[in-house]
Amino acid sequence: MFPLVRNALSSIRIRSIQQIRTRQNHSKYSPDFHDKYGNILLASGTAFCLVAWVLIATQIGIEWNLTPVGRVTPKEWNDD
Repeated sequence: MFPLVRNALSSIRIRSIQQIRTRQNHSKYSPDFHDKYGNILLASGTAFCLVAWVLIATQIGIEWNLTPVGRVTPKEWNDD
C-alpha cells in the first residue's frame, strides 16, 4: 500500500517547504526601494520631527501650563 500512496502523492505535485526554500535561494535577490533608502528615510524623518518639535517648543512662546500659584493675587471684593 505504501508504493500506491507514494505514487498518488507524487502525481499531485505538492512541493515541500524545503524544495520551495531551495528554489527561492537560487534566485537572485535584487534590492527594492526600502532596502536602498529605508534607513536613510527613517533617520531623516526622525531628525525632521525632532527639529520641528524643538523649534515649536522653544520659539513660538507657548506657556506650558505653568502654575499661577504665587503670581496671581485675588482682587478686593466690591460691594457697590
